[in-house]
Amino acid sequence: MSISISGFEQKFFRKINDVVEPLVSSGVGSPAWTPASLIVLESTGFKSGQPRRTPLWSLRLGRYRLISTARGNRSFWVKNLQKNPEVNYSLDGKVVSSDAIVIAPGFDNINDWELGSVFSRVLVGLEKFVQQRGWAFAVLVPADG
Repeated sequence: MSISISGFEQKFFRKINDVVEPLVSSGVGSPAWTPASLIVLESTGFKSGQPRRTPLWSLRLGRYRLISTARGNRSFWVKNLQKNPEVNYSLDGKVVSSDAIVIAPGFDNINDWELGSVFSRVLVGLEKFVQQRGWAFAVLVPADG
């Protein structure tokens, strides 16, 4: 039985996520005070409409969280955020309601946001990296303002 590379990749990440997700949701490996930590992204499936939970590394940028993948549009969480940018994420055992600014090959919703000039320049820099390397990024903006 032959399995495609993308099928193998999908199964591989699902197995890892099955182990990591419950730990991170409970707060293991996700301290809010560190510059980088694990989160569990809670999105809506782009095809199924069902809730999806994905553990990801994040980088704290002030009140925002930056997440990324070298897999670009092959990552289902990227497709989920492109279709519905309203998400939650678990950090330090707490759930944070957020909206996502998505920067991915062939897609971005940066213009939907009024951002400060410094932050806008950072996102434009990421956009160039996406175009050159095929990566995808999202900035999680807490809904509390």
